[in-house]
Amino acid sequence: MTRRRGNGEGTITRRKNGSWAAQYVVYTAEGRKRKTLYGKTRQEVATKLANALSDREGGLLFDAGSLTVGEYLDRWLTDSVKDTVRLTTYQGYERICRLHIKPTLGRVRLKDLTVVHVRSLYKERLKAGLAPRMVQLIHATLHKALKQAVMDSLIPRNVTEAVKAPRPEKTEIRPLSPEQARTLLEAVRGDKLEALYMLAITTGMRQGELLGLKWEDVDLEAGTLQVRRTLSTRVGRGFSFSPPKTAKGRRSIKLPEVAKSSLRRHRKGQLEERMKLAGLWEDNGLVFATRVGTPVGRHELVTRSFKPLLSKADLPGIRFHDLRHTCATLLLGKGVHAKFVQELLGHATISITLDTYSHVLPGMGDAAAGAMDEALG
Repeated sequence: MTRRRGNGEGTITRRKNGSWAAQYVVYTAEGRKRKTLYGKTRQEVATKLANALSDREGGLLFDAGSLTVGEYLDRWLTDSVKDTVRLTTYQGYERICRLHIKPTLGRVRLKDLTVVHVRSLYKERLKAGLAPRMVQLIHATLHKALKQAVMDSLIPRNVTEAVKAPRPEKTEIRPLSPEQARTLLEAVRGDKLEALYMLAITTGMRQGELLGLKWEDVDLEAGTLQVRRTLSTRVGRGFSFSPPKTAKGRRSIKLPEVAKSSLRRHRKGQLEERMKLAGLWEDNGLVFATRVGTPVGRHELVTRSFKPLLSKADLPGIRFHDLRHTCATLLLGKGVHAKFVQELLGHATISITLDTYSHVLPGMGDAAAGAMDEALG
């Protein structure tokens, strides 16, 4: 038996097996769709229908249908992420979805995803040997994707909000000591990238900032350089540049004499090499480039230059980013004001500088105690 209802209010029907069904219409981006609800009693179906119609009127369609998590993530990356964030950020999201989320949750229907699914994913990734920090990035990516699904009315809630990601241990910075920094610079003397390492240690520039530096940004007469861009990626022969993430990232740096001298030698060597390879040279204006003028890839810099250099100098296996930490700790250790170090490194706030480096300066506590004794003595 079918009871007729008003236009748009749906219909309730008794099925042959004695159960009840209700049908109603929703309008989605793909067009008009008929939805069906089932229940053991007419009252149960009527209640479900009333809730569904209320959601429809409020714009809460929750029409994920048979869309899987994997299919949704692909759509999210293309429609909501790509071209809205820095290329390196997009590549990070894509890599996490492809390698860590989709293999486990990709076939689960989006509307069926539960807290248990998400919690199991995190446990599985930790058991597989991923660091807590990496699992936290997986959590952040999935949370962002599902937040968009809620905003698009595909699902009623973001299940990741009920799951706590593992708390990562704070990454320990491993700056070089003054003696180790001198050893590194001595080991790289005469190398094609000597000036790059000199700038890394004396200015604290980030890896991408160094690889994106152009000669138009450098004024050797005035002894300054401008940080205006960062190398975002290099795939094959392609590459792209992005502006610094924050306003503080765009900065002017006063070069020490050792850096100016190193850059002058580097410029002379590059011009000589360019003349020899005139027919092959691709002029991108880069300070640090390959033998034919194209950008140096981040991975190539680390694997083909930095790691072998550390081995040659018999130094600890630090990260390239630790050269930036080395710059900061060398300056702070010599009593340079933290505000200057903040400006040099391009930190958004001075609290970042102080929180990052105060604990690596054991002499600071002694200085503070001595100052208090002097004040009250």
